[in-house]
Amino acid sequence: MVKTWSSTPGVERTEGVACALCGAREPEPYLACEAPGGSPFAFARCRRCGLVYQDPRPVFEDLRRRYGPEYFAYELANEENFFGLMQLGLADIAFDRVTAGMPSPRTFLDVGCATGMLLQWVQGRGWEVQGADICRESAEYGERVRGVRIHAGTLEEARFADGSFAVVHFSHLIEHLDDPRAFLREVRRVLRDDGRAVITTPNIAGLQARLFGARWRSAIVDHLVLFSRPTLRRMLAEEGFVVEREVTWGGLAAGSAPSWLKRPADRLAKRWGFGDVMLFLARKA
Repeated sequence: MVKTWSSTPGVERTEGVACALCGAREPEPYLACEAPGGSPFAFARCRRCGLVYQDPRPVFEDLRRRYGPEYFAYELANEENFFGLMQLGLADIAFDRVTAGMPSPRTFLDVGCATGMLLQWVQGRGWEVQGADICRESAEYGERVRGVRIHAGTLEEARFADGSFAVVHFSHLIEHLDDPRAFLREVRRVLRDDGRAVITTPNIAGLQARLFGARWRSAIVDHLVLFSRPTLRRMLAEEGFVVEREVTWGGLAAGSAPSWLKRPADRLAKRWGFGDVMLFLARKA
């Protein structure tokens, strides 16, 4: 089972943490994993609410150093594939139809925008776009090559004004955050009153996660929180969002099963909600 890109952590400080969803300190062992280079790390499951999270985990100041030149090279090499997947996700939630009646200005923020390929495409469809990415090399490349505005740093560090955006999009980002609840609070602040958030993240309750356990491709050292549909739905509701649509996709990973089995598994995953990846469309309550 091939995992997604994962960094090789050096010497990092770690800390024990409470559950990011309910605040409890009632962890039970869930997944014992190994990072590239052989260092162990582990995910716990909250006994109270079921959220899965890395415990202990690196402190943020050390964690952000992982997103440097090596990470940029990975994003650049895979940008076409990631862009195609994001396009499919937006089509799944009927993004054009949902946003068709939004009044001007049509402002779009992509957090964790990498090299800015999605931003460039959205801009070409008539939107005013901005991005934010913690990887400085990615942000600089996106501004230079894509011609889009990208803040090099976190969403909080960008200090956008209240109600700046009609849409805030973040794909495969929230699982990397040390405080996803505070991040959603900031997303809500920068959204205008009719705004929408588009969230894509791995599904810890999906078929692949259940089949592969610690070998699941999203059980990596860079993922700090692994959501299920219920845990993400709860956090969104508690932070002032109403979920309008949720979809999942990816029944079996490419190469893990013959095509005659993978194709129906993928169809069923989307229909029944046990896909490997999930996407939520939520509006500001």
